[in-house]
Amino acid sequence: QVQLVESGGGLVQAGGSLRLSCAASGRTSMGWFRQAPGKERDFVAAISRTGFITYYADSVKGRFTISRDNAKNTAYLQMNSLKPEDTAVYYCAADSALRELSIRLENYDSWGQGTQVTVSS
Repeated sequence: QVQLVESGGGLVQAGGSLRLSCAASGRTSMGWFRQAPGKERDFVAAISRTGFITYYADSVKGRFTISRDNAKNTAYLQMNSLKPEDTAVYYCAADSALRELSIRLENYDSWGQGTQVTVSS
């Protein structure tokens, strides 16, 4: 398994921006998920091991950007034009099974500790 350490959450007003970081102990395809109170953990974005392939949930497409710096084994989630409905705990995840990219929660076998993102209206 891969060790993951997240950072970058916080409180921001609607329309603002935040960048989340996820430092990993190895290079795998990676994803971001989020979980709002009382709701299931949902897919947000994913990126392949090389960084050449990305995929987004429709709800964040055009506002969020996933990227990675393989020299630092770190993935990022740049979140712009934030909305109150983006409020959730955000988790980064790693898929060590050498899949190109996955949007399925069950394919990820390592998880970060989670970071709170709160967007006020």
